[in-house]
Amino acid sequence: MGSFSIWHWLVVLVIVLLVFGTKKLRNIGSDLGGAVKGFKDGMKNGEEEKKAEQLVEKSGVTVEGEVKDKQKS
Repeated sequence: MGSFSIWHWLVVLVIVLLVFGTKKLRNIGSDLGGAVKGFKDGMKNGEEEKKAEQLVEKSGVTVEGEVKDKQKS
C-alpha cells in the first residue's frame, strides 16, 4: 500500500466537502484558529507573569497588604 498520490487526496477532499459542506468546514477552521490563538495568548501571558515574578524576587521588594476574607458569613 505505499503513499497516497495527489489524486487520492483530491478525491478525499471532494468527499469531505460533499459530506460536511463549506460552511461547516469554515466554522471548524475558525474555531480551530481561535483555539490556537487562545493557546498562544495563554502561553504568552504565562511567560510575562513568570518574568514579573522573577523581577520582584531579584529586586527584593516586599509588598505589604491586607487579606480580606471573601466568604459570606
